[in-house]
Amino acid sequence: MRYTIEGNSLPVVICDLEPGEAIISENGGRTWSRGDIVTETKGGGLGKMFGRMLSGESLFLSHYTARSQAQIAFASSFPGSIVAKELGPGESIICQKSAFMASTDKVTLSTAFQKKLGAGLFGGEGFIMQKITGPGIVFLEIDGYASTIDLRAGERLVADTGVVAIYEESCTMSVETVKGVKNLLLGGEGVFDTIITGPGKVVVQSMPISSFAARISSHISVSN
Repeated sequence: MRYTIEGNSLPVVICDLEPGEAIISENGGRTWSRGDIVTETKGGGLGKMFGRMLSGESLFLSHYTARSQAQIAFASSFPGSIVAKELGPGESIICQKSAFMASTDKVTLSTAFQKKLGAGLFGGEGFIMQKITGPGIVFLEIDGYASTIDLRAGERLVADTGVVAIYEESCTMSVETVKGVKNLLLGGEGVFDTIITGPGKVVVQSMPISSFAARISSHISVSN
């Protein structure tokens, strides 16, 4: 499968399918298509459906199979970036809720639970995240600009809550309280930091949708 990502801050991924190739997305995720493509809606079993519901995804997935050479596109739902990851057999990544856009049909989606209580309660990513496993190519939606950081073994990345979008399964996530009373009360950085420890790659996002919504709401006056 060949693909291109276009559109700058409002991106779209355009996939060119050969006969017999298939791609999956969230239910109704397709933006447009060209050519002879068969669309099927599948759940994949109650366990997988329940896991997708917990991780913020739709219960059902749309399967698109090309009968001839065809083209299909999936657009971002929020200004940001689309990240393409090619995963080997059994290779997994952990993602924020609702990051999944589309993938080749051999990719599997499951639920990843935070092992540490603090990471789930205060990390901004929640107890439940997505686990995406290869083989295949997966397209992920990132809020704002996406920056990839490669951590060495034992190296730590300190991030604001909600900023961590994707990390490799070899990394670990934890949460730490911001040190110092003045920093807590006056620093403006929040009470908790999300810590990712390597080795592995981490993708951070410049504008989490929760932060964007908070900034917008602060400028909206509510009248009785």
